[in-house]
Amino acid sequence: MTVRTLIVVPPAIRRGDVFNVRATIGHPMETGHRSDGAGGVVPRDILRRFECRLDGNTVFRATLYPAIAANPIMAFTLRAERSGNLTFTWEGDRGFRHSETVALNVGA
Repeated sequence: MTVRTLIVVPPAIRRGDVFNVRATIGHPMETGHRSDGAGGVVPRDILRRFECRLDGNTVFRATLYPAIAANPIMAFTLRAERSGNLTFTWEGDRGFRHSETVALNVGA
């Protein structure tokens, strides 16, 4: 399965600045309540958890539920203290797990 993500982090940030982070992933978010047209139910397939870590330390975490829209966008703010790697991880039903890493460049 091909996973499409879009992660937006400023290319350069000054130490101490507060900045916005946006991360989205292409996912249908099927609730498990919809009919498949043949009398059955489309199986549930949702993202259940999102986490962002800076060099292994959690900086943002969210638990997701069936009511969230398809292709969810996670937006949050962070304070720039040091450069490092931001790792974004989505986990869902049926063993789904996807991670992406982007560099965070913090200047003086």
